[in-house]
Amino acid sequence: MNWQPDPERYTSMEYRRCGRSGLKLPAISLGLWHNFGDATLLETSRQLLRKAFDLGITHFDLANNYGPPPGSAESNFGRILREDFHPWRDELIISTKAGYTMWDGPYGDWGSRKYLISSLDQSLKRMGLEYVDIFYHHRPDPETPLEETLRALDHVVRQGKALYVGISNYPAALAEKAIDILNDLGTPCLIHQPRYSMFERWVEGGLLDLLRSKGVGSIAFSPLAGGQLTDRYLSGIPADSRAASGSRFLNPDQITDEKLVKVRKLNALAEKRGQKLSQMALAWVLRDEKVTSVLIGASKTSQIEDAVGMLSQRGFSEQERAEIEAILV
Repeated sequence: MNWQPDPERYTSMEYRRCGRSGLKLPAISLGLWHNFGDATLLETSRQLLRKAFDLGITHFDLANNYGPPPGSAESNFGRILREDFHPWRDELIISTKAGYTMWDGPYGDWGSRKYLISSLDQSLKRMGLEYVDIFYHHRPDPETPLEETLRALDHVVRQGKALYVGISNYPAALAEKAIDILNDLGTPCLIHQPRYSMFERWVEGGLLDLLRSKGVGSIAFSPLAGGQLTDRYLSGIPADSRAASGSRFLNPDQITDEKLVKVRKLNALAEKRGQKLSQMALAWVLRDEKVTSVLIGASKTSQIEDAVGMLSQRGFSEQERAEIEAILV
């Protein structure tokens, strides 16, 4: 291994305490959902991870089904971790999740004790780890008793397979129940991972206030609304874009004329601030302390540089906040 991380890597990053825990997370975290599976060159993934760490991003977020194919992001990350990052393992926060379909049959999905514990064992094997820092239940299970799911999270912490646990995609009322159960079990919920962006603000309807009152951190995924809050779609839908690719996560029907009008107005405001639209959108999600970190995806190192560069100008004047609210109405 010839690579050595930048000795100044912690100077450009802001670290925020996660709820009332002792853990701090970088304001920008790197999600390994896309661009780390077998469809991406390993060296591309390696360069993205190196650049992120050089810029102070210490948190790498995975899930059992990340790829494609499912599991390959963890396997590839495990190889890069072994070859590049092994000496710095204790400087990293590595998270993974289980809750979506991972293998065939009745035990490879949702939130049973059988599935969650088996999935984490598989994830640890793929990554070559003895433990992850955070293990999430990825989505609520409408059929498994909530107590069973949360006892499984408590169990993996007591086994030493995870240092902390979290939940993702839980609505506020169910999140409150989950947090209370975990507290009673003696394994507090560290963090909640909801979808949150200028275009998807459901968390403002009570979830963020709940998390703050309960001392639970939050990390927002899809803060750029699948790429809509970038300069990618200012002139319509490019032929080589995600929206044109048939992706189930962003399709042309979502990029309406009304949405494009808002994107262009937001872009004009970002330009007035001396930022890219993507930078302003990330800064907006981080605009107060209710959000601990934002998860970005990246296919180029320049996107990671842009995201971290946002931190030098992430504040908003009252006038700018009012302008953004008027655009988003």
